[in-house]
Amino acid sequence: MGGRRFIVEADGGSRGNPGPAGYGAVVRDGDTGQIIAEAAEFIGHATNNVAEYRGLIAGLKAARELDPDAAVDVRMDSKLVVEQMSGRWKIKHPGMQPLAAEARTVLPRAQVSYTWIPRERNKEADRLANEAMDAGKAGKQWEPGGSRESGAARPTAPVDGPLPAPAAPKAGWAAPADLGTPTTFVLLRHGETPLTPEKRFSGSGGSDPELSEKGHWQANRAAEALAARGSIQAVVCSPMRRTRQTAEAVAQRLGLELRTEEGLRELDFGAWEGLTFAEVQDRHPEDLAAWLGSAKAKPTGSAESFTTLTHRVGVARDKLLARYSGKTVLVVSHVSPIKTLVRLALGAPPDSLYRMELSAASFCAVQYYADGNASLRLMNDTSHLR
Repeated sequence: MGGRRFIVEADGGSRGNPGPAGYGAVVRDGDTGQIIAEAAEFIGHATNNVAEYRGLIAGLKAARELDPDAAVDVRMDSKLVVEQMSGRWKIKHPGMQPLAAEARTVLPRAQVSYTWIPRERNKEADRLANEAMDAGKAGKQWEPGGSRESGAARPTAPVDGPLPAPAAPKAGWAAPADLGTPTTFVLLRHGETPLTPEKRFSGSGGSDPELSEKGHWQANRAAEALAARGSIQAVVCSPMRRTRQTAEAVAQRLGLELRTEEGLRELDFGAWEGLTFAEVQDRHPEDLAAWLGSAKAKPTGSAESFTTLTHRVGVARDKLLARYSGKTVLVVSHVSPIKTLVRLALGAPPDSLYRMELSAASFCAVQYYADGNASLRLMNDTSHLR
């Protein structure tokens, strides 16, 4: 473990609980107390607890970007989150379980500790959460520098000393409401490429193949099925050629704009690109065994593990949930990202990825609710191809 030490202060709020929600997080240098990074986001309709967990995740990710080997002391005024993440309280609510599981994937447990602090000592994170909610009310997303200059480290009061009390909550919040319309991701794996029937590794570090003739047929059949469904309101895809071609067939049929999301690209398989499983087993047996045994292991010559993939897919998911709250979105991606979204929705362990079947041009569907819960509604549906 590196010698650096960070303090993450995180908070989240909901004006209505559930209601319009946002989170804020700051990363301080553990020795000087200076703020060296901050994050905030309006997350739509959610509860306080969901917003607090999202703030925790954002703070941990910000710390990891600064130094993935640093020791991190998380300080929050949420007794619930601190006790649950410390392992002293059970996480019974199904909506909190996947969020806690995601938080645990950001950094190794040995690097992170949790401390409860009074609300008056969590002023900066509270400020950011309120800025994010204010931005959401104005139909915008929070951007750095709204009330302060961003980018430079700022001296603050001693980390363990008293801080001024935060501003009082705004009056007139809406009365509690139901969870509202869920956000639905219809997940479509791209159609076949020449590598697909040969079951060769085809990730983001390979030749970026086009759809085969059969793959184009599959994409058109998927477009027909979705046109008949009639509920898709947006189309988003990985930037890779095979996913763009699949998504373009649907977007053109539905008359929708196509947007790409970098976080949806396939895992980089390094030296395994273009090889079959048997060929990898013959050439790189030790690396393959390690990869199958741990989510932190990487394919030979790759910079990405399933743990890394989970991080970027989780970020992409959160961005799409904020952008398309309450809508039904077609998400065209690859085997690993789609399986990861399904796994996170179920709160399943990483090795569950090896127990899922995902055919070319198949559909899955996940619904996300305002309390943080998710529901898998469909898995590996290929009925439109028969």
